[in-house]
Amino acid sequence: MFELSDEKQKVLDTKGNLLVMGGPGSGKTTIALLKAKQIIESGALQKEQRVLFLSFARSTISRVEQHANIVLTKPISSNLEINTYHSFTWTILKSHGYLLCSERLRLLPPHEASARLADYDQDKKQEINRLFEEEGLVHFDLFAHMCARLLTKSKSLSTIISETYPTIILDEFQDTNTDEWVFITQLGKKSDLIVLADAEQRIYDFRGADPARIGQFIETFFPTIFDFGTENNRSNGTDITQFGNDLLTGKNKHQKYKNVQCEYYPILKGNAQFYLLKIAVIKACKRLKCENKNGWSLALLLPSNSLMIAVSDCLARTQKFRNGRMLPSIHHEVAIETAGPSISAVLIARLIEHGSTKQCNLKQLLIDLCEHIRGRRGDKPPSKNDLALSAALIEYTKTEKIHGSKRQKIIDECNAIVNRCNNLEFTGDVASDWISVRELLSDASSDCIKQVKIDAAYLRLLHKGSVLNSSLSEIWRRYHNYIGAAEAVKDALTQEHFATSIKTWTGVNVMTIHKAKGKEFDEVIIYEGSFLGQRFIYKEKIDQARLNLRVAVTRAKRNVIIFTPKDNSCSLL
Repeated sequence: MFELSDEKQKVLDTKGNLLVMGGPGSGKTTIALLKAKQIIESGALQKEQRVLFLSFARSTISRVEQHANIVLTKPISSNLEINTYHSFTWTILKSHGYLLCSERLRLLPPHEASARLADYDQDKKQEINRLFEEEGLVHFDLFAHMCARLLTKSKSLSTIISETYPTIILDEFQDTNTDEWVFITQLGKKSDLIVLADAEQRIYDFRGADPARIGQFIETFFPTIFDFGTENNRSNGTDITQFGNDLLTGKNKHQKYKNVQCEYYPILKGNAQFYLLKIAVIKACKRLKCENKNGWSLALLLPSNSLMIAVSDCLARTQKFRNGRMLPSIHHEVAIETAGPSISAVLIARLIEHGSTKQCNLKQLLIDLCEHIRGRRGDKPPSKNDLALSAALIEYTKTEKIHGSKRQKIIDECNAIVNRCNNLEFTGDVASDWISVRELLSDASSDCIKQVKIDAAYLRLLHKGSVLNSSLSEIWRRYHNYIGAAEAVKDALTQEHFATSIKTWTGVNVMTIHKAKGKEFDEVIIYEGSFLGQRFIYKEKIDQARLNLRVAVTRAKRNVIIFTPKDNSCSLL
């Protein structure tokens, strides 16, 4: 139950620029929505004016929209626009980008950017700028920077935006990078800014978040400052928030906390190291099902992508033991890095497209395979071996010459896939045809082809009623083949990135700690492995590890379990 404390009431009573500080679950989002409601109901907005709520992650937007449905009535909710920075800035660039570039602007989606920029490790920023200036391709990293340039260059555009959005709410402000800050300073010249921030949730230093950002806002906009401190509306009746706050100072050591449990597990070989974790997941699921049959959520949070995939694999398998006992497979969702699944989806779509007209060819498959090899790691550059392999395969498409038995095997296996795809009988049942083509990759023994199939298994865009399913079905109805399938997949992936539709986190969800930012779950299990790259503390960055672990812990509403190796336990605990 949300309580309107004296401090929160003052927020509603104060006009102008505001800075609202507070920890996880302290009520920052709710008071911001109540403030928006007050502004709308006061009649201060003219026709076509709206209050704008901006945040970084789609997951946060989804949670805010759910909140808004409770706080606001339908007649006034149309006066509140809830959006991500990316979606909002891209809308501006699409309409007014011609002021900055003579080329027609086109989006460079993350999955395409990762492959295209694979050769540019040190000079990546220069290449991103070149792609914009010479080809009109807009990388996501340019959105805020280019929008700031637009607002600086065009006084009339700046006026239009400020008149449309006289009040702008900025969520997760501590995570803004330099370009976003410059963009915000332009927005704040003529609009009131309401900033929501928690300095202790700043876990995006790697993308340019600056600990000085909150101070810069104070110096630039002279806001009225409110601090909700450790007020807790998310996990009332537990010590979860207190434990999270104590992590920052080390006060948590040797203390007991209600609904916070630390488990010290023995180090075992292979998947056996995850068995105690899996048992804890099974018990948590049973507990949550008994308590809430209408919908519950459990998050399993890991410090790295590689550990996340290993844990997911263990959950997905059934383990049988000599004593006759077993651990059943657990259905779960995995919030995996999207680049690999996205590029693999384009590869499969191209096979479907060309296979449905018996025109699959080796050259195109090798080009698509190279895109996957180069770009599947997303922001992380490909290895030297991957770059060398990609270069050799591309050279083969030009000369039909290849060196090395392993590389020749890739050519042979791709040839076999092409021939089998051209002999497939397509039915028009999108899901069935997709699976049939994906299974063509199963017989390959080359790692790079096997990886395509592994990544494709994580695609979540083909369910019945989805945009992609509908698009591919419509293509089949119209042409009785899948011509245009690859472009349809690319369009669906782009739409998915900008989508802000409400997502309810139910069941078991496996993700990295960074992916959990902005989400909340009934229970949270946090697990660190015993090897380098699987630990909470990375490269001795203890202060950052404290912030990360606090974010992970405070995603929970009811209960938290933290797993750490018994013989080499986390020093933060």
